[in-house]
Amino acid sequence: MKDSPTTGHAAVHSHGGGTDLAAPEGTDLENRFANPGLPAHRFRVTDTDPKAARSAERQVSTIFLLSAVGTVVFLVGYFALPIEEDKSFERLLLSTLVLGLGLGFAIFCIGIGLVHWAKTLMPDHEQIELRHDIAGTEDDRRDAANIILDGVEESGVMRRTVIRNSLIGALGILPIPAVVLFRDLGPLPGEVLRHSLWENGVRLTRDPDGTPIRAADVTYGSVFHVIPDGMEDSAHPIEEKAKAAVLLIRIQPEKVQAAPERDGWDYDGIYAYSKICTHVGCPVALYEQQTHHLLCPCHQSTFDLTQHCKVIFGPAKRPLPQLPITVDNEGYLVAQRDFPYPPGPSYWERGESE
Repeated sequence: MKDSPTTGHAAVHSHGGGTDLAAPEGTDLENRFANPGLPAHRFRVTDTDPKAARSAERQVSTIFLLSAVGTVVFLVGYFALPIEEDKSFERLLLSTLVLGLGLGFAIFCIGIGLVHWAKTLMPDHEQIELRHDIAGTEDDRRDAANIILDGVEESGVMRRTVIRNSLIGALGILPIPAVVLFRDLGPLPGEVLRHSLWENGVRLTRDPDGTPIRAADVTYGSVFHVIPDGMEDSAHPIEEKAKAAVLLIRIQPEKVQAAPERDGWDYDGIYAYSKICTHVGCPVALYEQQTHHLLCPCHQSTFDLTQHCKVIFGPAKRPLPQLPITVDNEGYLVAQRDFPYPPGPSYWERGESE
């Protein structure tokens, strides 16, 4: 490797047969190239032709109004095609198709309208914002507020009343489908959640076939997923199952900590507990035989069967409600009464003792 004897010129370095050009010391490379700057701004047709701008404004408003049509289609489909009256697959398919297309078209049109508004009517001048310290002075904050106000002014939302009003109208009715859909989430908290189908004498049956369960068939360590007898004949079987689903487990009675207030709630070591996690309502369906722990797979809340399903890990705050059980004169397991307090997640109408 040799350095060039001529000072002020770049030195040529050899690296295994190749060469590279090194900048001389003291040379500012940034000053060797002229800043090309920003290219000349290209005005859109709507920037120079008021007629084209008005046409674009009408187009945006029309798109927003089409969004409102999609919302109306959703509402009409929801009320005109109720699946409660006709539970056939064809009705379910048609209802889902109309609801999905209506709501999807409404949201799509609002998005397209906003994009078209921005690309044709909002200012598109190129700007450069120099970096500065994160902390700002009072003047900086005042300037930032002015920038927001300038953005509102440049967007034309205050001047273009047709666009503004059509957008407000489309956004105003868009949440209505969500409000309507909330009706299908189930009953509001209150008395309807405090009681399930369990009552004195109702047999415990296997989920999902509804076969009654004999106490003699429940061996130590076995787990049964249980529903109340006759649940399928109720008016709302899915809603009832969400309140009444139970896990049936047999454990040696001496391993369970005695609780005088629960005396007689089990039958010869056979315990029945709500399957609905007290965190957010996921199904507690995992049982570990060695530790006698029940695990919720959603958020890993863990309940100790030997402590009457007390929470020992995870976000749940309350133990699983126990269903008092006994046997009838035929040897089948039956409920003594309903859960002592509502199963599932907490809500604002629970009592202090719950």
